[in-house]
Amino acid sequence: MSRTPGILASWRRAPSLCVQKGSQSARHTCHPEVLLGNCLPVYGANPLTVIRPWAEGLDQVVIHVGALSLKESQELAQHAAEIGADGIAVIAPFFLKPWTKDILINFLKEVAAAAPALPFYYYHIPALTGVKIRAEELLDGIQDKIPTFQGLKFSDTDLLDFGQCVDQNRQQQFAFLFGVDEQLLSALVMGATGAVGSTYNYLGRKTNQMLEAFERKDLSLALNYQFCIQRFINFVVKLGFGVSQTKAIMTLVSGIPMGPPRLPLQKASREFTDSAEAKLKSLDFLSFTDLKDGSLEASS
Repeated sequence: MSRTPGILASWRRAPSLCVQKGSQSARHTCHPEVLLGNCLPVYGANPLTVIRPWAEGLDQVVIHVGALSLKESQELAQHAAEIGADGIAVIAPFFLKPWTKDILINFLKEVAAAAPALPFYYYHIPALTGVKIRAEELLDGIQDKIPTFQGLKFSDTDLLDFGQCVDQNRQQQFAFLFGVDEQLLSALVMGATGAVGSTYNYLGRKTNQMLEAFERKDLSLALNYQFCIQRFINFVVKLGFGVSQTKAIMTLVSGIPMGPPRLPLQKASREFTDSAEAKLKSLDFLSFTDLKDGSLEASS
């Protein structure tokens, strides 16, 4: 079983669920994708083998049940309810795509109905699904069709769309979870209530420091932390960055073997791992000591 989770760092409604202080990883509070992008090929094989240990071992678990087949999504949703999940999340089917809001909502409605007691979240990631329906449009009246709808994970760089999701739904108390780690500070300003991202597994401490600075309204310091995070992400993106490379970095930082990616993905090269390690050290990501003088100049 892959052990690379997506992390929820929620700080406004439940400060105790923040990324764990003093750690490079986040406290595991919610797992929309316990396999970090490898969920679809695994779920078809044996979903309960993958899902059950997370549901039994963690306090708050949201299980991703999206699939290309409606029937499979419904079965996964039922399994999630049976093993005690706290919610389910679904991406849009991406081979035969829903091209209109109504078609997508009808699909999501059928999945949600398979687990009517569980909160339901939509996972908006158009760059991978190819489903370009704006999240703002999708949310308009969605609870009339899906009463259990509680929010979305927004994994897109369109901050206009994200901002309008928040602005147009202020009375709904939806969870707006942001999924672009390098833009999290911008999403906070727009009203994000949480974040789900892979880099919190190894950049969690810096992210916590950014969140704390933001809560203190020290926007200059928060921006410095975000820039520091961006320096690392920008560096690895230029090298070629994806699930394989994320697994390699998590193994490096945690010492826990994350296992190889599933085909067609290939294992990250040793050259990548060495370069990433050097960059992490240069940016102070592998140190558990506070930055001197409250400044990130040492991380440049």
